[in-house]
Amino acid sequence: MNYTHEVEKMCPVKKGPHHGPAPIPEEGKWVKSYQISDISGLSHGVGWCAPQQGACKLTLNVKDGIIQEALVETLGCSGMTHSAAMAAEILQGKTLLEALNTDLVCDAINVAMREIFKQLAYGRSQTAFSEGGLPVGASLEDLGKGLCSQVGTMFATNAKGVRYMQMAEGYILKIALDKNDEVIGYQFVKIGKMLEDIRHGVDPKEAYEKNIGTYGRYDEAVKYIDPREE
Repeated sequence: MNYTHEVEKMCPVKKGPHHGPAPIPEEGKWVKSYQISDISGLSHGVGWCAPQQGACKLTLNVKDGIIQEALVETLGCSGMTHSAAMAAEILQGKTLLEALNTDLVCDAINVAMREIFKQLAYGRSQTAFSEGGLPVGASLEDLGKGLCSQVGTMFATNAKGVRYMQMAEGYILKIALDKNDEVIGYQFVKIGKMLEDIRHGVDPKEAYEKNIGTYGRYDEAVKYIDPREE
């Protein structure tokens, strides 16, 4: 190591007590993290791209610094879905530090990686106080029925009011209105569960009807509208 002339001329002053880093909560224990292998936990990070036309939610399950599980969910940009496919192949098996310094194809996914790194490095994980953490595969519990991401899509204009398109329950078929034309409920079809039934041999029409549900005071409505056509 090279020192400047000024530093070389200085007399040494001893350092006081060295306590190390502050401990962080990790999977039911307190850990002083000195190196990347000291990091474990399951957490989430949300990122966005430069023009902010899309967003990514990244979920990682890290054990001893190595990514054992990755769930990549994207919204708002069609190209990002393909980037997510590549990122999912890239992430598992890498150390957390490797992943932070890897090009994950899309700005939004890279930002999500940065945000989740901060969560895990500071012990702000979902599993901070869960002894032993969560098993690999736990991120799938974040998904809806049929292992589909839970997406919400709403559209509204001042002239014509609101239209619900997609809720956590599924694809919206009809919106229920009361006598004042105010929304009091909706009818939906659980897309993921419907497709799962079809894959398992159920007739498509039967699968569709079987997975229709309602929310709110749907049966009390005086009017029903198709949010995409009316």
